[in-house]
Amino acid sequence: MINNRYVFNFKNNLFENIGWTSFQIGVLCLPSSALVSYIFLLFALFKGIFSRRDLYWKEYWNYPLLLISFLMLVGCIHSQTGWLAWLGLFNWLPFFLCFWGLQPYLLTPERRMKCASLLVFGSLPVLITGFGQLWLGWEGPWELLDGLIIWHISPGGEPFGRLSGLFSYANITAAWLSGVWSFCLASVIHPFIFGRNRVIPFALLIAFVLAMMLTDSRNAWGAILLGLPLVVGSASWIWLIPLMLVCLIPVVISVVPFFDFGIQQFARSIVPESIWMRLNDMKFVDRPFEATRIGQWKIATDLIFEKPLWGWGAAAFSIIYPLRTGLSHGHSHNLPLELAISHGILVSFLLNIFVFSLLIISAYYKIFNKLHSQKSFLIDRAWWTSLLILICFHATDIPMFDSRINILGWILLIGLRCMIIQSESNLDLIQFRKS
Repeated sequence: MINNRYVFNFKNNLFENIGWTSFQIGVLCLPSSALVSYIFLLFALFKGIFSRRDLYWKEYWNYPLLLISFLMLVGCIHSQTGWLAWLGLFNWLPFFLCFWGLQPYLLTPERRMKCASLLVFGSLPVLITGFGQLWLGWEGPWELLDGLIIWHISPGGEPFGRLSGLFSYANITAAWLSGVWSFCLASVIHPFIFGRNRVIPFALLIAFVLAMMLTDSRNAWGAILLGLPLVVGSASWIWLIPLMLVCLIPVVISVVPFFDFGIQQFARSIVPESIWMRLNDMKFVDRPFEATRIGQWKIATDLIFEKPLWGWGAAAFSIIYPLRTGLSHGHSHNLPLELAISHGILVSFLLNIFVFSLLIISAYYKIFNKLHSQKSFLIDRAWWTSLLILICFHATDIPMFDSRINILGWILLIGLRCMIIQSESNLDLIQFRKS
């Protein structure tokens, strides 16, 4: 049961079905074509906005977004990057509206379950093109619908040897797959993607994990370790976590330089060379300090303290970093730092508080309080885990600059808000019955 003030105000079911169908198509097409997805999601957004009974400013979760929008706009006036600062607002302001306008499509567990299934189905072209480029030498660009959809597929991956599929870079692919794979795991535990069938979800799960490993992304590897115990649930931790630790011991020994040489060599004979070399960055022994994550974060911190209130403006790091180091990179590899550089410390603080508040409150309602069926509880736990994984990605990288990852993150955030709405409504119902 959902409180009436959150429900659509459709005149008839036809309008509701059009908006919901448009949202589903947008989600399904998201990884394959940002343009096609935008068109359908934009239509769904308009339907959602004009069909709500409440107003934007009556939703208290919108208050921090309104304040952040105001601060970003004022910051653009004081920016050092000119029109780039205003252009950078499109990474944020439209999604603040989407956070409210798309909520009706994810209000119920059934709709979140459907959305999760569509994200998995929509990822099939990512998996197929990724395996094809590595194992069959597939090469793009591939054009569909007379050029409306273009996939720039690099033979051997981008960078070479790393699975990237239809995305432009392996780390972006890793972020997408990591943000979706927990739904496959949930469907293996409690089938929902193909009815009661567990075989196909299990095959998809293996494909997802293999592709994540082949992206050669340390964040993706960490996403597997983080997502597995969270989705499976605390009842399995008594045996799952010790098993995972036992498997990780050889990896830790092979990477950390403080172990005896003989023991470390033995561990390296067990662990694949590509893994331990990637984890300790032995492939990049000649990399200058400024090109490392720590070096970039140091420069980012210096920039923040130079202009802490309003920031420098969007894209400032990509402009100033080459001037100070002679190196080139598009961002600071940490989203809170990037926000503070572009829009000031206050904006970064408020937006991070907003996201983590959603994460914590939804966890309180949905992860620790089983108010709903086992299946919906599991789907919401996988949903929560997916967002946590994407948050962790943005601590050491910023894949959201690919708009498809940005939209995925906001869809997951909207789902958390809907979990809170649903839980508050159920709690109100329980309290009413008790009274």
